[in-house]
Amino acid sequence: MTPFPAVNRTCTEMDIDAIHKALANPLRREILEWLKEPERHFPEQELPHVHGVCAGQIDGRCGMSQSTVSAHLSTLHKAGLVTTKRVGQWVFFKRDEAVIQAFRDSVGNL
Repeated sequence: MTPFPAVNRTCTEMDIDAIHKALANPLRREILEWLKEPERHFPEQELPHVHGVCAGQIDGRCGMSQSTVSAHLSTLHKAGLVTTKRVGQWVFFKRDEAVIQAFRDSVGNL
């Protein structure tokens, strides 16, 4: 799995266009939905979900090549919709609820 560089941004610095691009793909929306309830969608994960969901678990659930899933996760990460945490050799993904809520609020103001 390709390492994901840290993306540090506040909710006011969110990239609306990158978020729209990320949400335009049905698989990326589905991944975000799965990450909303990780215990339900990834019960087989051995490590606690407090770190997020291991990229390998997401790969397995998608049923696509690792490189394709990695590209989708990278898009979500660059948009700020998910955060990453490296634990040993594994990368874990978690929804960034603050950015998601800020995006919802900004759309509600249109």
